[in-house]
Amino acid sequence: MQLDSLYNLGPVLHLLAMGALVAMLPLCWVWLRNPRASTAHRVQLLTAITLFVTFDLVLFGAFTRLTDSGLGCPDWPGCYGHASPVGAQTAIELAQSQMPTGPVTHTKAWIEMVHRYMAMAVGGLILTLTAFAWVRRLRGDERAQVVLPTLTLVWVCLQGAFGALTVTMKLFPLVVTLHLVGGLMLLALLTLQVQRQRQSAGVLKRLAMGTSLRVGLCLGLFMLIVQVLMGGWVSTNYAVLACNTFPQCQNSWWPLMDFAQGFTLWRPLGLDAHGQVLRFESLTAIHYTHRLAAYVVLTYLGGLAWRLHRVAALRTSVIGLWALLGLQLLTGLSNVVLDWPLFTAVLHTGGAAALMVLLVGLLAGTRATRDALN
Repeated sequence: MQLDSLYNLGPVLHLLAMGALVAMLPLCWVWLRNPRASTAHRVQLLTAITLFVTFDLVLFGAFTRLTDSGLGCPDWPGCYGHASPVGAQTAIELAQSQMPTGPVTHTKAWIEMVHRYMAMAVGGLILTLTAFAWVRRLRGDERAQVVLPTLTLVWVCLQGAFGALTVTMKLFPLVVTLHLVGGLMLLALLTLQVQRQRQSAGVLKRLAMGTSLRVGLCLGLFMLIVQVLMGGWVSTNYAVLACNTFPQCQNSWWPLMDFAQGFTLWRPLGLDAHGQVLRFESLTAIHYTHRLAAYVVLTYLGGLAWRLHRVAALRTSVIGLWALLGLQLLTGLSNVVLDWPLFTAVLHTGGAAALMVLLVGLLAGTRATRDALN
């Protein structure tokens, strides 16, 4: 497929209209259900809903990837130059007849396009939140936050660009991995907005926390981001089944692994840096590195949860943290021993996203002080 057929902007207006229509649903719901609320309170509710919808988008993005639907429509932003698979029916049937088990089917096309519709709706909601923030600030409301909404808008545009590259670069592993992590960072930015808005409204007060404990939280968040990057690298290289036994890999504590090719970042899907088929030892290195790192991250976050449990006001969050760590352990194990079932694979991504929201929320809801309990 030539470059001019990879990008077809013909249906872009129809797609933007569809995204705006979807975005209007939560916007109208918030305004109609809260007729007497202040604009600031409505914006706070809309931000929380945007966070929820974005979380759903991350899950559906994982579903799109795991069902091999990322190229269900091999051009961008539409589907064979149409706003939906309905108009592309002939092209889809032709592609499917030429490669019956290939990436293009009617089901995969719909999955891919629903993902794009959701992404456009999230973009519309974030644009709306940014517009409200700037209008309030220009009207003299000093409590209106404009930095975080503007940064979030820039980030979602960047995320959209990576979404386009995911398709046009044919699921290039590095691009797909960064697109996944970008979605989680978008969740982090929206979580910060929700927390800051609640604090500004006086609904939430920042809890005093010892400096060492907050440093521990920051380190835990950093470790989680690195682990998500490695997990994305496993998924986008289809290396989940390189080790199908536990706790050993291929009945060995240290199987044959090729780290050099496995972690060569700039290469097409399924190929090494020299254009040859990626060796199985490379996939093993990708998988086993993620598994070994998971032991470290789970142990550290479990210990961090134990320390946080000493702070009475955080015990509900700690229970959530322990539950999510247990979920990640169980879904990670099931991906290995049950041959990567779709439900648990999506749930594994959802658990990582929920951990991101929880840790960012804890950091945003606390402040460092030397007098607090460490």
